[in-house]
Formats: sequence, structure tokens, C-alpha cells
Amino acid sequence: MAWVLKMDEVIESGLAHDFDASLSGIGQELGASAYSMSDVLALPIFKQEDSSLPPDSETKHPPFQYVMCAATSPAVKLHDETLTYLNQGQSYEIRMLDNRDIGDMPEISGKLVKSIIRVVFHDRRLQYTEHQQLEGWKWNRPGDRLLDLDIPMSVGVIDIKTNPSQLNAVEFLWDPGKRTSAFIQVHCISTEFTPRKHGGEKGVPFRIQVDTFKQTENGEYTDHLHSASCQIKVFKPKGADRKQKTDREKMEKRTAHEKEKYQPSYDTTILTECSPWPDTPTAFVNNSPTPTPTFTSAQHSTYSVPDSNSSSPNHQGDGTSQGSGDQLHPSATIQETQQWLLKHRFSTYTRLFSNFSGADLLKLTREDLVQICGPADGIRLYNALKSRSVRPRLTIYVCQEPLRSIQLERQQDATNGDDNNGAIYVYHAIYLEEMAASEVTRKLALVFNIPLHQINQVYRQGPTGIHILVSDQMVQNFQDESCFLVTTIKAENGEGFHIILK
Repeated sequence: MAWVLKMDEVIESGLAHDFDASLSGIGQELGASAYSMSDVLALPIFKQEDSSLPPDSETKHPPFQYVMCAATSPAVKLHDETLTYLNQGQSYEIRMLDNRDIGDMPEISGKLVKSIIRVVFHDRRLQYTEHQQLEGWKWNRPGDRLLDLDIPMSVGVIDIKTNPSQLNAVEFLWDPGKRTSAFIQVHCISTEFTPRKHGGEKGVPFRIQVDTFKQTENGEYTDHLHSASCQIKVFKPKGADRKQKTDREKMEKRTAHEKEKYQPSYDTTILTECSPWPDTPTAFVNNSPTPTPTFTSAQHSTYSVPDSNSSSPNHQGDGTSQGSGDQLHPSATIQETQQWLLKHRFSTYTRLFSNFSGADLLKLTREDLVQICGPADGIRLYNALKSRSVRPRLTIYVCQEPLRSIQLERQQDATNGDDNNGAIYVYHAIYLEEMAASEVTRKLALVFNIPLHQINQVYRQGPTGIHILVSDQMVQNFQDESCFLVTTIKAENGEGFHIILK
């Protein structure tokens, strides 16, 4: 037992001696005279990492910077993109700033550049169907634009142009050496592109994108210089202010630790660099009436879009129904299907359905067409395929009173008998959509082949044979599917006719 205790003492003393020696060695090796940070940084591993970093002199600044005078949301996390709330129709300033260093891009010094401002979808899913989405918006908001430039408030912008076929873009020229501010107005709201379900749906985000081009040798502004964009959401008037206030109040309720995870709200929004919009810059035209578009099929048969003054495609002026040629038959070939699409104003989708026969197109359900063509054109195409006509507001039946019936009218009164002359009365259907007296006059002229300018008045025969002038109010009180016998009499002055409805 004593031997074991002695061995323990020997081991402990040896370990202590070795530990002291090791400490003394460390002190000698890491003395102040032997340690130098510069020697460590000179090691090859640090030299390799340092050489991979670009020097400050090589850092390139974007040539331009665009700043929108609208506050960013405080409810955005640190590493996410900023989000800015805008009010529908309100003017917001975008400052066009020259960010070039001295000597950069001397070719544009003293010259004008062109910028195109767009409002586009942020979600990639909606970007793929942008055309269909915008066509649907245009259908619901005829005559409106998604984006406008507030010209009276803008400064330094020249030659402002818009394209009627691109409702979400405006373009202008400006001089980078002068103060330039473009005031934009966004007229679409984020919830207009959200499927309606139960109310309170979350609106989709948009992007404001600015693409700038310089002039090429041939005089066109197609040489891309810079692009930048920012994420926005658009609310109904004053809705953006309420949303900003709500976000601010939510952030105030969070703890200090939670607030560190979110970005502060800035008074302005800086557009960040991005890739140019894929559409190549096209020549915009001024706001002027555009000619009616025509479409040519492979057989050079031209179809034109009917103008607003033409008869309804579903209800012709003479009351006749559509011909069978307006229907797409299952036996239609690919070429005939393409012609049918052109004739019914679906030229946008001819390439999409380039391999579809009549049977292929007719097999598509309403849901399929809405998903492919968007809600507006999808429903319109489905109705056209199923030959669904729009129900008229009022239908009346008219027949020209036979001459023999007029001659026998007095005899009937004298004999108090029935008219058994065997005359056949053929009626024509007139479909009224405007519910106006002028529409009745116009369609009566078409049915009975009377020049419209020769019809002076239209009367309705009332009690005891009195003649009552047909007015808009009277037409609106016609019973649906009323029947009238039509008689024409010469006007008192001998010029034109009066029409009497009996």
C-alpha cells in the first residue's frame, strides 16, 4: 500500500514539471518580439483571398438612379425587398438622377436619353399571363389606362408618348444633365387581379420598372443603358395611408429584439437595378384614334372587327339569325379553325391554337379556356364556341298589314263579323337592345326595306283609333313579345311616310 502511494507522488511531480516546462516554452515562442500581425497577413492564404477582392477603384456605379417619393413599409424583413404602398390615381414623383462619375459615358453627355416606365406584375405566375390579365382589365375598364404620366406636374420630360396597345407603359425623353422628375399615376389596384372568393383577398404586388436607352447611329433609342425597379401595392384612394399606419402600429407593438429583424421605413423608395424588361423598345405613337385592325388569314381572306355602329353579331337588323358559317363545326380543319378565330376577333390566340382542329377546340371546357385565355377572352371564346347569343332586352313581332285587310276593315265593323278572308300574316322578329324609339324606327326600316330618311314619325294606334307618338318611354313599357301590324301612310306634306303600329 505504501508502495502505491509513493508511485502516485512520483507521477504527480513529473506531470507538474512537464506542465511548467510547456508553459515556459509558450511564453518564449509568443513573446512580443517574436509575434507580428504583418507577418501573418503576408502568408500566402491571406494574399490569395485579398487578391480576389476588387479594389475600390474598380467598383462601378450605375449610370442613373431613380427615386420614388413614397415611403417604404416598416413591416418588411431585413433581407427582403422593400415594399411601397401607393394610392390609386394619386401622382407620385420619380426623380431621374444622373449618377455617372466624371468621364463616364461621355457619348450621352449633352444628349437626350429615352426612359420607359412600366407597371408590371411582381409574381412570375402572373407575368406569364400578363397579356391575358391586362386584356381582362381593359374589358372591365374600357377607355382607362393602368399607368399615366401627370404631365402638368412633371419636370424636364420631353416628347411624352403612350401606346394604345400598351396600357401599362409610358415613355419620354430627358436630359441627364438637367433636373428631371416624372409624376406617375397608377390606376389599377392590387385586388383587381385576385380571384374573388369570400372577400378580403390579399392583393397581388406590382413592380414599377424604369428602362433607359440611348440613341443609336440610326436615330432610334434602342441601346440599353440601365434598368431599375421596385415592388409596390396599389390601394383604393387613401387605402395606402391606412395600410402604412396599420403596419407602423404593428411594429410599435413588437419587442426591441423583434424590431431588429425588420427594415426601418424610409421616406423615399430607391429603385434597385434589374434586368431590362424583355419587350424590345417599340415606337410608341401619340394618343390619336387608331384605325380598325384587320387580320389576314393564310388564304388572304380579310376580316375586320365590326365598329360600334354595326348591328349586333347576335341580333341582325332584319331579325334573321346567324348563318351556320358562324359556328365552328367539329369537322373543321386546322386552317378553317384559324380562320374562325380570326373572324371572331381571337387573333391573339391563333398561334396558341395553331395545331387545334375544330374538334380539339370544342372539347375544351369553360375552365380550360379561362385558364388559357384569361377570364375575359376565355368566357367570350367559350360563348362563341357554344354559339351563345346575348338575350335581347325586348322582342317585338311586326307584320305589314295586307292591303286587302285594310279595305275590309270597314266591312268588318259593319257586319260585326270575323275576318275569314284567309290572309296569312308573316311576322318578323325585332330585337331591341337600346330600348329607344330611334332603334325601333331604324330596325323597322331595315325589316320593310324603307329608306330611313323617308320615315317621319312612328305612331301607335290607341283607343278609338287615335295615333300616339312612339317615344322612348313608350318603348320601355312595351310588353315583351308584343305583336304589331304595321301600316304606312304618306305624310301630310307629301314627303316621306308615317308608320303606324296597330
